[in-house]
Amino acid sequence: MNKQISIALLPSDAADETSLKRAIAAECGVAPQKITGYTVIKKSIDARSRQPKVLFTLTAFIDEQVATPLPFDPELQNVSNAPHVVIIGAGPAGIFAALKLITLGIKPIIIERGKDVRSRRRDLAAMNKEGIVNPESNYCFGEGGAGTYSDGKLYTRSTKRGDVGRILQLFKYFGAEENVIYEAHPHIGTNKLPQIITAMREQIIACGGEVHFEKKLTDILLDGDAVKGIKTADGTTILTRSVILATGHSARDIFTLLHNKGITVECKPFAIGVRIEHPQVLIDQAQYHCNVRDPYLPPASYSVVAQEDGKGVFSFCMCPGGIIAPAATAPGEIVVNGWSPSKRNNPYANSGTVVAVDEKDFAAYKFTGPLAAMQYQQMVEQKAFAAGGGKLVAPAQRMVDFVHGTPSSSLPDCSYLPGITSVAIKEVLPHAVNAALKKAMVDFGKKMKGYYTNDAVLVATESRTSSPVRIPRDKETLQHTQIKGLYPCAEGAGYAGGIVSAAIDGERCAEMAVNFR
Repeated sequence: MNKQISIALLPSDAADETSLKRAIAAECGVAPQKITGYTVIKKSIDARSRQPKVLFTLTAFIDEQVATPLPFDPELQNVSNAPHVVIIGAGPAGIFAALKLITLGIKPIIIERGKDVRSRRRDLAAMNKEGIVNPESNYCFGEGGAGTYSDGKLYTRSTKRGDVGRILQLFKYFGAEENVIYEAHPHIGTNKLPQIITAMREQIIACGGEVHFEKKLTDILLDGDAVKGIKTADGTTILTRSVILATGHSARDIFTLLHNKGITVECKPFAIGVRIEHPQVLIDQAQYHCNVRDPYLPPASYSVVAQEDGKGVFSFCMCPGGIIAPAATAPGEIVVNGWSPSKRNNPYANSGTVVAVDEKDFAAYKFTGPLAAMQYQQMVEQKAFAAGGGKLVAPAQRMVDFVHGTPSSSLPDCSYLPGITSVAIKEVLPHAVNAALKKAMVDFGKKMKGYYTNDAVLVATESRTSSPVRIPRDKETLQHTQIKGLYPCAEGAGYAGGIVSAAIDGERCAEMAVNFR
């Protein structure tokens, strides 16, 4: 027989196979030798009490052979000679849209402005070591999109939008560890995700799809109110009736192109602020209620939220054991992001901490119209660059100094490789954002012991939290409300926020593009 059970164990017991089986047997009311095996359905950590526990939901097998699940079948087929759909962007949305098209018998043609994973590494090294930004190849643009070098977090709340399980199974199929299927907050790691993305691309090509790197979209060709093709910077024209626009949240030139062609885009509220870095040991102590983290527990993370002066302030993309990385997409701007390797074994913990901004904030700086949020975002990033002094050196200030309005006479060690320099953050951030952050720092310190400290450093600016525009689409067909055959997709269009939700939206757009044909 088999039985689904839930158990809570000490971290050391959860890591020991004998102890785990003994606990399973006790919960099932049988002798340990009767447990022939188990499969994990869900695993999470409960750190609310002084003694953290590892929680399992699993299926226990008693006196019977462990049932082996059927291998996951992605249902791929050869589409070399099939009709095609063009996909703009090789991020999670574009890649998963391509894989879905292949299962539906349609040939995907991916057009990506950036480089493949391996070539992209040189440009990232130039950003970190020399402060040089390649506008077409950086942390945001290139194979895998922003997600490739931004941690590989696979946690999502978008369970109603599509089949999250299928997305996770596809990641496992292409090389992710088994635990992405059952961990409450699955994470691949920046060191492992590039190989998985490469495997996906190779499979797309093996099935007859096409992937073109360093090919930048410069025009969408229209026949009245319908798509008839695209044009790229090298003069290539591809005729097509269906275009999935999956460019990511930083493709300002694409937003401008649409606006200039009279294709509707809308100003969208987003969030802006800083990335805050603590020593990981402080976060471990706060979250696990200990002096020294149990070696069987992973580095701790956190999530905080507050309302200050009518504005939402919240942590974003928290990276335990991670680093802060430069994420600018053009010279003359400072953008920071964070990531963690699979082991999350760096000595720092960092998190975006941002304030929601909207049309009133943009108008205060005389930005109006569909591109107002984008222009506001760009203004702050350029101010940060000027304050940093060049070469991607970022403005930074200790946390308590920031709240008290005191210059930081020194700065702590920081994982941000291009370097940081002491600057009053209020000189970079808009007044309303600065004021809300100050109050939130104090409030977060009351909620989490050890958070509010001058050992923490604020690094500006965390500004690419989501797209500053929304490209409107029909809720049923997912086509642009004005242009037939144009499918605004995922994060860049304002309909997703993260790897899994972007992948789900890519699959949905692929299904609709096939139906349109």
